[in-house]
Amino acid sequence: MSKILTRAEVPVETTWNLDDIFPSKEAWEQELTDIQRDIGTVTKYEGELSQGADTLLACLQAQEELSGRMSRAGAYAYLHQSGDSINPENQTNASKARDLASQVSSALSFIKSEIIALPDGTIDQYIADQPELREFERSLRLLLQTKPHRLTAETEKVLASLGEVLDAPYRIYERSKLADMTFKQAVNGEGEEVPVSFALYENKYCESPDTKLRRNSFKAFSDTLHKYRNTFAEAYGTEVKRQVIESRLRGYESVTDMLLQPQQVTKEMYNNVLDILQEELAPHMRRYAALKKKVLQLDEMTFADLKAPLDPDYNPEISFQEAGELIKEALAILGPEYGEIVSDAFRNRWVDYADNAGKRTGAFCSSIPGVHSYILISWSDSMRGAFTLAHEVGHAGHLMLAGKYQRLTNARPSLYFIEAPSTMNELLLADHLLTRSNEPRMRRWVISQLLGTYFHNFVTHLLEGELQRRVYDLAMKNVPITAVTLCELKGDILSSFWGADVVIDEEAKLTWMRQPHYYMSLYPYTYAAGLSASTAVAKLIREEGQPAVDRWLEVLKAGGSMSPLELMKLAGVDMSQPDPIRSAAAYVGSLIDELESLY
Repeated sequence: MSKILTRAEVPVETTWNLDDIFPSKEAWEQELTDIQRDIGTVTKYEGELSQGADTLLACLQAQEELSGRMSRAGAYAYLHQSGDSINPENQTNASKARDLASQVSSALSFIKSEIIALPDGTIDQYIADQPELREFERSLRLLLQTKPHRLTAETEKVLASLGEVLDAPYRIYERSKLADMTFKQAVNGEGEEVPVSFALYENKYCESPDTKLRRNSFKAFSDTLHKYRNTFAEAYGTEVKRQVIESRLRGYESVTDMLLQPQQVTKEMYNNVLDILQEELAPHMRRYAALKKKVLQLDEMTFADLKAPLDPDYNPEISFQEAGELIKEALAILGPEYGEIVSDAFRNRWVDYADNAGKRTGAFCSSIPGVHSYILISWSDSMRGAFTLAHEVGHAGHLMLAGKYQRLTNARPSLYFIEAPSTMNELLLADHLLTRSNEPRMRRWVISQLLGTYFHNFVTHLLEGELQRRVYDLAMKNVPITAVTLCELKGDILSSFWGADVVIDEEAKLTWMRQPHYYMSLYPYTYAAGLSASTAVAKLIREEGQPAVDRWLEVLKAGGSMSPLELMKLAGVDMSQPDPIRSAAAYVGSLIDELESLY
């Protein structure tokens, strides 16, 4: 590759088809106008929710309808900007959508305030009087649980109207990363200069078999990060301060308590994931790092080498089309209804896999009410990319089924559960690959790909979660969150996990700058929670077959109509106990045992 392509230069078939949301920009703009006009279809109930069950039902139905329309309008702008954040028109349109979303949120804030202000027992009576309210019962009960932390109606309305302003730290982070950052070229093992970008480094170079390219690209990548460290720290520190202030205003014991409440998760469950995996997984991952150092004959194991392929001469490339076929085969076990969703994703351009300047880094799935899911990924012809793609297809399949069987209010589950269906697909893909060949070299390659899944969720995201935990502890003590603090914390966390045999240099300490998850509430640790659950369910599927698959499909269809613990228990896993987490860590150890024996 001689240069990084612009959005206009990539083939259109490698991009998603956003016409499924709105056929034109003009149609989208008209919907913005119509949504603003139709806010009155909900606000006409303001001050009336004490009048009876029928009024509340009509209000909630109108709110749900308007919220779905706002989600579609917002997604159209967000996805355009995610594909090309450099484009000024995309930036402008995203701002328009955010402005309207804040307006809608502010106008509709009366609903929660009035429901919470109802006398105790009123909601019970409303549900008894109007059976159709039962579909809203779960969301109403969860809302009532926040009553001790609710501010006055006027204050809640002001906070809602400031939504775009309060979300600015994340946008500043993304805009700096995607629109402003440029990187020096790096020299590979053959003395050639290659371009460096966020996507190229994180999706390709960090896994390159070329040690010089891995290390040189990491240095070039980190040199640019270093220049932005104070700006990024200011943005993140502001986000943390906002959360801390809000938690105090609302009377929570800590910001962590505030962020865990909507997840329906106890502090014990939260700490279990972070504590158990760091303690019990670290020894296994240190063995894995030592095995790589030995097999690859590295002079030292640096942070930049941790994702190096164990068998550099056996790293088959895979095209996007081939990956799509492989994923469809692997997920056929989930039945025809699920399979049709997977087929549609690849057949109808739900996936944006181009690699262009200004495109958002990493991968995500956005599921749009009344339309379908969209997946973003930058394709690099690697099997690791196939696992990431299967992961995002897992989100799509889950939320499409949930949207089909649940109304919008109950479609999305707790954040604590959200990563279980996606990581499950990675495990099913690995199982499928392992059944295709018993040849030792192929088997150790597949195990290495599977360990990439555990590395991403049990190491990368887990240690993000540990950084969050430490940052929030400091912030609650009014300690300023600076670049120096974040680098020191990250360096200590990495050193504690990897031990003395992995070199944690100054570049490695900048890793906190690479992920947007810090701006997404207590999200990072949930990857490890989800993978712990999916590891247990995948084992049940191997042992029981169809009955376990059927239970899993019921879980996916349940969406957010149940708590995360209830969903996991329906699948056959009790995440209130530490056993699934310990078992998952032990399973990773068994994979490394097998790898060691194969070498």
